[in-house]
Amino acid sequence: MSRRTVLAAGVGAVAGVALAGAGIAAGAAPSMAAPPWWAKLTPRQQAGQRVIFSYPGPTPPQSLLDGITAGEVGGVIFFGENILNLAQIAGVVAQLRAAQAASPIKEPLLLMTDQEGGIVRRLKGMEPILSEKQIGLQPDPDAAATAAGAGAAASLRSAGMNLNLAPVLDVFRVPGNFDDQFGRSYSSDPVIAGRLGAEMVTAQQGAGVAATAKHFPGLGAATQAQNTDLGPVTLTQSLDELRSVDESAFVPAIAAGVQLVMTSWATYPALDAVYPAGLSTTIVQNELRGRLGFTGVTITDALEAGAIDAFGDTGQRSLLAAQAGMDVLLCSSRDMQQGTDALDAMTAALQDKTLNPGHYKQALARVQSLRAGLF
Repeated sequence: MSRRTVLAAGVGAVAGVALAGAGIAAGAAPSMAAPPWWAKLTPRQQAGQRVIFSYPGPTPPQSLLDGITAGEVGGVIFFGENILNLAQIAGVVAQLRAAQAASPIKEPLLLMTDQEGGIVRRLKGMEPILSEKQIGLQPDPDAAATAAGAGAAASLRSAGMNLNLAPVLDVFRVPGNFDDQFGRSYSSDPVIAGRLGAEMVTAQQGAGVAATAKHFPGLGAATQAQNTDLGPVTLTQSLDELRSVDESAFVPAIAAGVQLVMTSWATYPALDAVYPAGLSTTIVQNELRGRLGFTGVTITDALEAGAIDAFGDTGQRSLLAAQAGMDVLLCSSRDMQQGTDALDAMTAALQDKTLNPGHYKQALARVQSLRAGLF
């Protein structure tokens, strides 16, 4: 995710007739395909599968546990303030998993954190130690990127988590700019950044932890002062540069099967002069899914980001993101009410069909596919 305190979710459950071979024998009763798991859920439970919650401090509130047991929570993101040590957070995760086991949802929760490497590590003192910048400068950066992916997976698995919000695939332009100042970019060369990112993804997902390529279509052109956490950011590179440099770094990770892509909250006039990337149908549907062929799960950056203040409250932002094609909504302000507001808005929009029902089911199917493969 871009800067959430770096420093300080088929059309319908319509069952098809199963035919044996070229046809079925006369008089034989057709069999119906099993409906997806979410088809039996209430609208509120369906909405919940697309919302990631967060909470303050080291102890998860009872409201979060109750929401999980009710089947109204898709996942949880963990920050430094939630983690005292490995034993403590592993105990918390076990508690959340127990609540999920008592719920109507049998797929695992999405249990995530930012374990990028360098200074961006919520599991302090654990792998990957090297930042992306440091990896790019190693004598054998490919081996270092692979080791980082394996290390990140081991760290998350030891805490019971199954999804890492990494790697960052931004291609920094100027030394010391927004990404580079924190060591959050492999290289200013999109070929190198893309290759190392894909190697990290392959190693991490090979060890059973989902990876997230971020922040599409790229924040590498952001200056040191351009921070979407704090306010609007407009990146004015040409369409050719945006595609040949920024987006191109995501191509190897997509080819490697990265399971999630996180969009940025910057605005890119070359593609969409009105909406930031995570609210832009043009960027999510046309560029990421259409042009680059990504078929996995899309996840927003922090819904509380200052860059999207002009687009309404949490509920309004959630609907705009879902309408743009975002599958999972990241409520990361460490405030349970934020997640509840997103859940309320998504439930109402599902019931009154403000959100396209077919598109909604497609998003749920993508989330189901992701979660079915996680521990």
